[in-house]
Amino acid sequence: MSHELYMKRCLELAQKGKGNTTPNPMVGAVLVHNGRIIGEGWHHVYGNVHAEVDCLNNVIPEDQHLIAGSTMYVSLEPCAHTGKTPPCASRLVKEQIAKVVIANKDPFELVKGKGIDILKNAGIDVVTGVCEQEGFWVNRRFFCMHTQNRPYIILKWAQTTDGFMAPADKSRFQITNEHSKQLLHKWRTEEAAIMVGSNTAINDNPQLTARIWQGKQPLRIALTRSGVLPDMHQLLDNAAPTWIVNEQTEKTVNNVRFIKLNFDETLLNNLMSVLHQHNITSLIVEGGAQLLNSFINNDLWDEARIFTGTVNLGNGLAAPVLTNSNIAFTTYLDRDTLRVVTNRKSQYPYVHGLEL
Repeated sequence: MSHELYMKRCLELAQKGKGNTTPNPMVGAVLVHNGRIIGEGWHHVYGNVHAEVDCLNNVIPEDQHLIAGSTMYVSLEPCAHTGKTPPCASRLVKEQIAKVVIANKDPFELVKGKGIDILKNAGIDVVTGVCEQEGFWVNRRFFCMHTQNRPYIILKWAQTTDGFMAPADKSRFQITNEHSKQLLHKWRTEEAAIMVGSNTAINDNPQLTARIWQGKQPLRIALTRSGVLPDMHQLLDNAAPTWIVNEQTEKTVNNVRFIKLNFDETLLNNLMSVLHQHNITSLIVEGGAQLLNSFINNDLWDEARIFTGTVNLGNGLAAPVLTNSNIAFTTYLDRDTLRVVTNRKSQYPYVHGLEL
């Protein structure tokens, strides 16, 4: 088997941790001896053992004598520091692994080549850059966080076939079907935070939680200059950690934190910096149109997921229009259409056949 086939298996395993490893990356590992896989592993949950150790732990007793001299395939450079767990690079040296094949070097300051140095200094043969672009896509949130110092930003909206997000009076109007709704709730469990603007927060009274898919709840963020939401508003229900970004007050009430920022042309960039400081690696922006267009106009987005239903409105609130975008793929959920596009300036373009 070629390096690429084993590495693709690593990336497949890595994605089993989606939604559970943040702010750490998703990593998969495969241990091979004389062309036979003797161990597989991945990073399951933030704070638990890393993929390399999970892989070693999964080698059955009858094969453990084969570990020394085997080749470890791993989708990200083994770590070189003690954090929640001991350094994986040192563990591979201890186990006398003969060769390590890596997709991507780790951009995190405490690793950033140091893991590779540990391996090479111990005489281990190291190969890098195998399925590198695929690895970038799988861990695009992690790479964005550590190279651009902000979360990976996903814009999401639903529109009618004639390009409207809502009726002219901005009343609630169901555009997409239940299949699309369930997928959206799945996405919420996979991203670190979700955001809406003031009009959406007040007029729609959204919950912004995953209710029809099991998983972690994202940090809920609402932008409202006044910092005031109606009493009994669902964003104040303590169902998930919540930030109310405003211009008036800085305080914490139960599970709700009020964060004070200036609502000027620096707002979005300053908020992205605050999210970076709190290790929020990804953000879904769900609306409304004004907030989505603010991100687009500032060229502050990486990916957009656009649902198009089967209804027409004739007139109403126009959906955003993207420029500088590349179509990643189009798929269908019953009669709804989902189009995924990426920012043309993205350092981590979509690789055909991979998951979101």
